[in-house]
Amino acid sequence: MKNHSEEFQGTLYAIFAFTFWGLAPIYFKAVAHVSPTEVLVHRIIWSVVLLFILIFIAKQAKTFMLTIQNKEKLKILFLSALLVSTNWLIFIWAVGNSKITEASLGYYINPLVNVFLGMIFFGERLSKIQIISIFLAFLAILYELIALGKVPYISLALAFSFGFYGLARKKANVPSITGLFIETLLITPLAIAYLIYLFYMKENSFTFSINTTSLLLILAGLITVIPLLWFNSAATRISMFKLGFLQYIGPSISFLLAIFIYKEPFNEEKLYTFILIWIALVLFTFSDLKKFQTVKKSSK
Repeated sequence: MKNHSEEFQGTLYAIFAFTFWGLAPIYFKAVAHVSPTEVLVHRIIWSVVLLFILIFIAKQAKTFMLTIQNKEKLKILFLSALLVSTNWLIFIWAVGNSKITEASLGYYINPLVNVFLGMIFFGERLSKIQIISIFLAFLAILYELIALGKVPYISLALAFSFGFYGLARKKANVPSITGLFIETLLITPLAIAYLIYLFYMKENSFTFSINTTSLLLILAGLITVIPLLWFNSAATRISMFKLGFLQYIGPSISFLLAIFIYKEPFNEEKLYTFILIWIALVLFTFSDLKKFQTVKKSSK
């Protein structure tokens, strides 16, 4: 009974996390009048504040102290901090400039990019179905280039920045909350310096008086950390296959928001791009299912 209960809880946490991430454009639309760089700065600063508290609640203070004494891990986490900051900035800019559709495409492509990077950097062997999936994703990008005359650079930038971020975090091998705290801590001096510059130039949207914009910017920490906590809770309770399958909830919600709520343009050529990616993801998920079933059988 306990296993079923854990599985159910993990599934709920995963649904909460990915739904939250899928709805994130609503928040970033609300702060679209603020420059993307200032939003990013507040996301970093308020995340550090919240994560500092969580480090003690989660009893990871010892892990944190050990990690910051490891120079090699700090170098990797500084790199991962730059990668995740880049990813955040591109996403914030994309939402503010009515390119949520392209952002959602990036997060659809991301799992395929992860597999591709795993093959390149870790020598992981791909199944025939995975190779076909990556080939279809390549065709989708090529089709968009030919049909629309441009590379979907926002989608690719999001997919690859997050893919390389995943590689760096895998190399660092640090618990999620501790890792994110150190990452944001490492770039907090840059964030504070930029915030001081904005105040000095009188280009800041954040003020210390209570107003809607300032409150929204303070909430950036919660927007970042809450889904991460849910994701961590899910990852310890359910299989990686189920977690991987449920991750498509996020870009799917963002895609629907873009088309039906924010009325972003979506022509026939874009539809064909998404269809190719969706087919690739169905094949990719099927490949993961076969692998998961094989591992499950061998463990019995």
